[in-house]
Amino acid sequence: MYELLPHKADIVIRGIGNSYEEAFCEAARAMFSVMVELADVKPVGEVRIKLKAKNLEGLFVAWLNELLSEASLSNVLFSKFEAEIERENEGFVLGGTAYGEKIDPERHKLKTEVKGATYSGLKVVEEDGKFIAQCVVDV
Repeated sequence: MYELLPHKADIVIRGIGNSYEEAFCEAARAMFSVMVELADVKPVGEVRIKLKAKNLEGLFVAWLNELLSEASLSNVLFSKFEAEIERENEGFVLGGTAYGEKIDPERHKLKTEVKGATYSGLKVVEEDGKFIAQCVVDV
């Protein structure tokens, strides 16, 4: 499950799941739903991502920005995500996979460009048995 929340100039994305991994993946879905109708993006190709950060908040922002970078560099859109987060001596490591396909102007109706994930409104927490990962994305 994901949510898009109102914000003065940008968009707040929030991923909700049964684990931090699910919340990160749902937030990624939220971010790409701002850019395109997810149902139109077939998960036929994959990109693997490995990131490190000192804390979960930094890992979350790095995850979203790496996905945006990969999408931009390869001219692709993503609609499905997998992530595994492990605690490491000095922080956290995320190994993930993004699934999608090359942009097809005939099928993909592009919506709003997301320029980047920010530390504004950043929250990576467990609340009432659910895990939440949210931040403001710059559009």
